Amino acid sequence: MSARGIRRLVRATDGRLDTAVDAGLRWVRAHRAPWWLVDAFFVAAAVADAVLDISGATQFETAMSLVAAAALLLRRRLPVTAFALTLPGLFIGSAVVASAVALFTIGARTQRRWVMLLAAVVEFVGFSGFVGPPQTLDDIVVSIIYALIFALGPISIGLLVQTRASLTERLVERDAARADERRQAAAVALSRERALLAREMHDVVSHQVTLIAVQAGGMQMAGRDEAERGFARTIRQLCVVTLQELREMVQVLRASGGTDREIAPQPVLADLQRLIDDSGLDTRTDVALPETLAQPVQRAVYRFVQEALTNVRKHAPDAAVHVTGLVEDGDVDVRVSNGPARGARLELPGSGLGLIGLGERASLLGGSLESGPTDDGGFALHLRLPVEHLPPAPTA
Repeated sequence: MSARGIRRLVRATDGRLDTAVDAGLRWVRAHRAPWWLVDAFFVAAAVADAVLDISGATQFETAMSLVAAAALLLRRRLPVTAFALTLPGLFIGSAVVASAVALFTIGARTQRRWVMLLAAVVEFVGFSGFVGPPQTLDDIVVSIIYALIFALGPISIGLLVQTRASLTERLVERDAARADERRQAAAVALSRERALLAREMHDVVSHQVTLIAVQAGGMQMAGRDEAERGFARTIRQLCVVTLQELREMVQVLRASGGTDREIAPQPVLADLQRLIDDSGLDTRTDVALPETLAQPVQRAVYRFVQEALTNVRKHAPDAAVHVTGLVEDGDVDVRVSNGPARGARLELPGSGLGLIGLGERASLLGGSLESGPTDDGGFALHLRLPVEHLPPAPTA
């Protein structure tokens, strides 16, 4: 086969090989042997190493090797103690397997590096003495090589196991931290959506229900018969109950957070005159705001006038209202003022969150909101928003 053919074969089998390796790793993780079975295997191997010694060990040397094998039962809880108990068998008997397993456990379960180094040095010395006194230079080299293998091999494998466990723990912590961050981000997003929904409910639903209640109150006063006045009274009572429930719902939704994103569709300045006409109030309008204002500014102005008119209907029925709006010194200046009430006040519930919502809108746009009573017994609201720049008007 040519070199090009070999490269094509390698590329074709590379993905399959990776898949097979991943599958094998998953199988190993899923079929990992229990700890007690692993310990039983190590103890059995150490016992076999002690009993089947072919170097002609004495009974005392075999007993020391068996003690070293039994010490492996302590390796998970007391790794250093277990290794120390294997040393007599290493220096006197033939506990090579037991000492190697104990040294591996020190590397896997001990954090102190000096303990690992000391154990490796002791293992090196003990194994060098176990293979017998060297006779020639070749024997010395072989003895040192075997001693290094049995001293550094188990401790290195133990360090690899410890490192793998540490990395696995860090990965688990990282995944948990990411999951916690996702939960926190979802909670923040939810709180912001709740605040946004509460603001929209107050601005839109409360305004419409209050308008219905005002119209029902007028029907109740001017009804032609008792049945018609009764229907109007029922509608007004239902509006009062609806406003009360809406107030409680808005207070629940306004838990925390806020956002500058709006729910579509949103009103603009072109809808402002229709809002004023539908309010049923004696309103004088002097609004000279360009429709080229930014959409967030137009929505804020609309919601400001809407809330002001709703408050007039609630707290100052039949009062004269004056709405002004202009661009002055680079700011959008909108005022809504009303005189004293000239009709019977409707006992409609209020949440007190309307002005708070308007203040939030103004703050998000870098503006300010002022409110307070006037000298003639009325009330006035003043909104200022920065224009920053006006987009150029479209040319014909």
